[in-house]
Amino acid sequence: MTYFLIYLCIINLVAFSLMGIDKRRARRHAWRIPERTLFLSALLGGGAGAILGMQLFRHKTKHTAFVVGMPCIFLMETAALLWFFCFR
Repeated sequence: MTYFLIYLCIINLVAFSLMGIDKRRARRHAWRIPERTLFLSALLGGGAGAILGMQLFRHKTKHTAFVVGMPCIFLMETAALLWFFCFR
């Protein structure tokens, strides 16, 4: 269980960082991080970090796929964790 919590902290930090890096690259008109990568980091358990990064960096907040998709991913992750730890 300790390793799992460490994993969740790391993947959320990665998702948060990816949002910040992509925003900085967008401002500089540099090579961008693919949206698929941003979503994958959220799907791997980094939903909270991705949402926090979106809000803090004001990144992808006008894209419906992100505004709807990231909270949905986070809710599914939360439901899965609750089921796993409370009802298994």
